[in-house]
Amino acid sequence: MIEFKNVSKRYKESFVVKNLSFEFNIGEISIIIGPSGCGKTTTLKMINKLIEPTQGEIFINKKSIFDFDEISLRRSIGYVIQEVGLFPHYTIFQNISLIPNLLGWNKKKIEKRVYEMMELINLPLDYLNKYPKELSGGEKQRVGVARALAGDPDILLMDEPFGAIDPINRKALQDFFIEIQKTLKKTVVFVTHDIIEAIKLGDKILVMKEGSMVQFDKPENILKNPKNSFVEELLGGNRKLLVMSLKKVSNFLKKDFKIIEKSELEKIENFNESVFLIKDQDKVINYVLKDEFLKGRKCIRNIILINENENLLETIILLLNKGEKIAIVKCMERGFMGYVRLDDMIKIFEKEDELSNK
Repeated sequence: MIEFKNVSKRYKESFVVKNLSFEFNIGEISIIIGPSGCGKTTTLKMINKLIEPTQGEIFINKKSIFDFDEISLRRSIGYVIQEVGLFPHYTIFQNISLIPNLLGWNKKKIEKRVYEMMELINLPLDYLNKYPKELSGGEKQRVGVARALAGDPDILLMDEPFGAIDPINRKALQDFFIEIQKTLKKTVVFVTHDIIEAIKLGDKILVMKEGSMVQFDKPENILKNPKNSFVEELLGGNRKLLVMSLKKVSNFLKKDFKIIEKSELEKIENFNESVFLIKDQDKVINYVLKDEFLKGRKCIRNIILINENENLLETIILLLNKGEKIAIVKCMERGFMGYVRLDDMIKIFEKEDELSNK
């Protein structure tokens, strides 16, 4: 989809990017990571010609970017930055409809697309009349993603889009982006300085240093076989923990659960399941563990809900912080899917630890 062939960028006598050759695959999230000043953003901006290469060529679907009209090229590529870049004097509707308007779409088509985008980013339609200053940081970032996707581009460029967001909202935005990417399958090039974010989001990771490519591979391969000491240092001293962030809870689900009414609690000894989600007034908010209940410890616990894309590392940390034994996995489309136990996940981590020490 996007191919770099011997690409360099020089300012006077200094090379910012040197002799880059690689290919970003269609429908994948390709992460660019490295220290400040290594050429990450320059590499990203050369794709839509915000910065032009000094040497070499960049191809999109085998066509050189120099054969594209500059304005048409930029309008056909979504672009999301850390500062969001929403126009403060435009409503949310006007911000999201910006590119479709520039592309000459008719009013009915634009309105339909804006509504689709609001559904995609899970914001209510009454937000369309609001202005950016009335939104939280996380909400503005979602609108920034919606604006970038509104023209239905095949390519999405993202320059540290979640970098200025607090940790809780940042995690929520990462989860949100993973979810929409499963549906949209865009070709995404994503710049970050956060190795955990890179491993969580990336199908492949491009590690850069001083303008050059150091390693370009799948996250698991980089974790298991870092090319040199620079990559090892970038990964930090907790590679075993990072391996756990590659493992999704959906692969370790237990499905012996049952949703019951609160009035059915005394009957659970007659059921085969181990975990019971308690429904009260059509809403599931609590659970009980059968083994505890039958031993007389009739403890009704608050549910810790996670989505199917969550990884084992973040789930272990969450449960330890909350003092809970299990997390319930719920999918937006399919509802409750099952649960994962803290003890089981810790055993998986210990097994990984043993394997890595052999």
